[in-house]
Amino acid sequence: MSVAPRSPDACPALVLNADFRPLSYFPLSLWSWQDALKAVFLDRVDVVAQYETRVHSQHFEMRLPSVVSLRKYVNHARTPAFTRFNVFLRDRFACQYCGSNARDALTFDHVTPRSQGGRTTWENIVAACSPCNIRKGGRTPAEAKMFPARAPERPTMFELNERGRAFPPHYLHESWQDFLYWDSELEP
Repeated sequence: MSVAPRSPDACPALVLNADFRPLSYFPLSLWSWQDALKAVFLDRVDVVAQYETRVHSQHFEMRLPSVVSLRKYVNHARTPAFTRFNVFLRDRFACQYCGSNARDALTFDHVTPRSQGGRTTWENIVAACSPCNIRKGGRTPAEAKMFPARAPERPTMFELNERGRAFPPHYLHESWQDFLYWDSELEP
């Protein structure tokens, strides 16, 4: 069976920490082929798997890495950045009031409204679809009789990474599978 040659630009490398876990799941930790090769030549990574695609210069030829692992372990930040994206990821991209997964209509809601002293913090913000956010308005959950499915709290980086595993990117190279799904059943 012959494999059609790929453009190097279609060959990103999955980046694993020194413990062979991806640096992040969502977004998946990927490097361009250029960054991966630079890290190989600077001796910062070990090549774990390779594509069939080769790059070459006048005196050198090499298969592009598809999976690399860092030689030195990188500690993850203890607390994730408070961003809209991370709030949505914490809440699994679902409205915390009705459960809908309308990603394009997802907003965030202050559980205790700002007009009543609510702050913009992990502990007071939840993902909400636009209709629920409008329906709740500037009222508390008790006043609106709308309660979030989960009480909002500050997630850890580990929790966000675990949630990100549920949202794989559209492209996953076969050589990445063993490193992305740690709880998958192994074939005999």
